Amino acid sequence: MNYYRYRPYKPINLKDRTWPDNVITKAPIWCSVDLRDGNQALVNPMNLDQKINFFKHLVKLGFKEIEVGFPAASDTEFAFCRALIEKNLIPDDVTIQVLTQSREHIIRRTFEAIEGCPKAIVHLYNSTSVLQRDVVFGKSKEEIKELAVFGAKLVDELAEEYGKEKLLFEYSPESFTGTEPDYACEVCNAVLDVWQPTPERKVIINLPSTVEMATPNVYADQIEYCHRNLRYRENVIISLHTHNDRGEGIAATELGLMAGADRVEGTLFGNGERTGNCDIMTVALNMFTQGIDPKLDFSSVMPTIEIYENSTGMRVDPRHPYVGDLVFTAFSGSHQDAIKKGMKRLEEHPDRWEVPYLHIDPADVGRSYDPIIRINSQSGKGGVSYILEHNYGLSVPRSIQQAFSLVVTKESDRQNRELTFKEIYDLFFETYAVNSPISLKYYYQSGSGENIVIKSDILINGEFTNITGKGNGVIDAFCDSVKNRFGIDFDIVTYSQHSLDYGNKSRAITYIHIYDENQKSYYGIGVSTNTAKASFRAILSALNLIIKDKGTEL
Repeated sequence: MNYYRYRPYKPINLKDRTWPDNVITKAPIWCSVDLRDGNQALVNPMNLDQKINFFKHLVKLGFKEIEVGFPAASDTEFAFCRALIEKNLIPDDVTIQVLTQSREHIIRRTFEAIEGCPKAIVHLYNSTSVLQRDVVFGKSKEEIKELAVFGAKLVDELAEEYGKEKLLFEYSPESFTGTEPDYACEVCNAVLDVWQPTPERKVIINLPSTVEMATPNVYADQIEYCHRNLRYRENVIISLHTHNDRGEGIAATELGLMAGADRVEGTLFGNGERTGNCDIMTVALNMFTQGIDPKLDFSSVMPTIEIYENSTGMRVDPRHPYVGDLVFTAFSGSHQDAIKKGMKRLEEHPDRWEVPYLHIDPADVGRSYDPIIRINSQSGKGGVSYILEHNYGLSVPRSIQQAFSLVVTKESDRQNRELTFKEIYDLFFETYAVNSPISLKYYYQSGSGENIVIKSDILINGEFTNITGKGNGVIDAFCDSVKNRFGIDFDIVTYSQHSLDYGNKSRAITYIHIYDENQKSYYGIGVSTNTAKASFRAILSALNLIIKDKGTEL
């Protein structure tokens, strides 16, 4: 590990920083750069039709500013910009943005691309970092500033020709995070002096972490420094454009907003050069979960995933925040139990989302509740019981939950995979609704009060026989008949019954927990349209398990 080749990033000296005490209270101005930064990062860039469809979807999501490309970079980029304008595809409340380096022929070509556009943002940039100045350009600070000023003046001149009232200006000191903050402000202020922003025509100063070089708090310090030191601040929109080289692009964006920024450039799912851009969807939904209107509509994420994957050839990771296939899924037993209880408590206050391990309601992003709990060998009784109750209406008693969870774990281990809901349901009945070697066909009740007589027709290994018992109730009388006939002693520990909500709602299901003479637990379930018959079947099921466990010959 050649760690000695690297040097720690030197933070700026901002002792009186205020951003740590600030809270995000409203959505910023959003600008999608999917069709530029995201598109140039693809192995196979989008074609014209794909870009048009993607643009339409971004509009549908609520983006009011969309960077449509680098028109001077290729014929496809230029043609796309022209198609949006000539086919009248840009809604009145949407402004397209075009990117240009501070080079004369590129600036002029960019203006050709937006001719006839109702309104547009011309985004000018040149790199200002120490490394770029030294390695790439071999220019001094003054020469780099002159390049920025040259581009600003040419943009201003051409704007007069093309209709300045239709255009807004944006400037980026590319590789801002590698630029001395005082020098970055010096260059930006020189550009602002040329453009002379006003309340009616504000200027965007975009401060990109073109390469993420330090922790998000350092980026926030840099943003706050510029927030304090840019001239015309009341007429300047500070914009963020973070990358994700350190995996902290979202955090850097959020801290940058706390530090005074007004606007965010980013992409859906964070797609962009190298490790990607700020993921606008995640930042917006982070705000949503804090009770803030994000001003973007992600109430149905599946169409967005579909158009993104079809257009880019990329795939959304199953653990991607908010939208991945598994982000609302719990396999862990303790998580499942907490979620089950939270969903139950939610019935008391449906207007306030408070469910452990789920910081957003899946329905709020158009997702189903079905995959919230999935069962594998890591799952526990809470998850299993949730599935049986939520999907099949079975209110399984706690003692049986615990026992059955071990059965499920063993089966999942055996098959080395998660189990489907249907497999769990079938396994539950296979385990506890055991009708061999003894099964009930009919029963007859007589007597009353504490003198109930139950006569039953049962099958033992396929052969009919009759048993009779007496007791102070139907359950007691039936147990007496079984004990007398088979000589097996047992006691009922718990008994519960409810109507069966899955399938035929006229049926009842009974759950029984019994101890044998050695205090060993056995469980049984029975189902019937007759409540007594359901109970008798549950008792016989548990008895069958005792017989099989002990190897008793009948």
